[in-house]
Amino acid sequence: MAIVERYRKFSPREIEKDIDLRGAVERYLYLLAQATIDLGESLIAYKGYRKPATMCEVFQILHEEKIIDRALLESMVQMTGFRTIIAHDYADINYEVVHSILQQRLPDIEAFLAAARGIINA
Repeated sequence: MAIVERYRKFSPREIEKDIDLRGAVERYLYLLAQATIDLGESLIAYKGYRKPATMCEVFQILHEEKIIDRALLESMVQMTGFRTIIAHDYADINYEVVHSILQQRLPDIEAFLAAARGIINA
């Protein structure tokens, strides 16, 4: 998280125009999104919940089990969708969205990590 937070100071235009910056931001956001999916899958296995069929379903199951609320579910599903765009559709990346994620979604990821810690420490 600390690494990704360093990129919050850049504008969408700066991110889009600087190939090195763009590559770093995209890669770190991809890794962060994938890590939340992997952590969610681990929590599901740890608790013995049903197995998700998709990456988005990971967060649906955690919501059904009252681990995360509806707002966090929606945010994490959006991050999962963004992860897919980064992974497969490079031409379709919108740097206004990238900037928005840096500005607004990092607290949601922190909230997800806090929920995960709650399960692990229970």
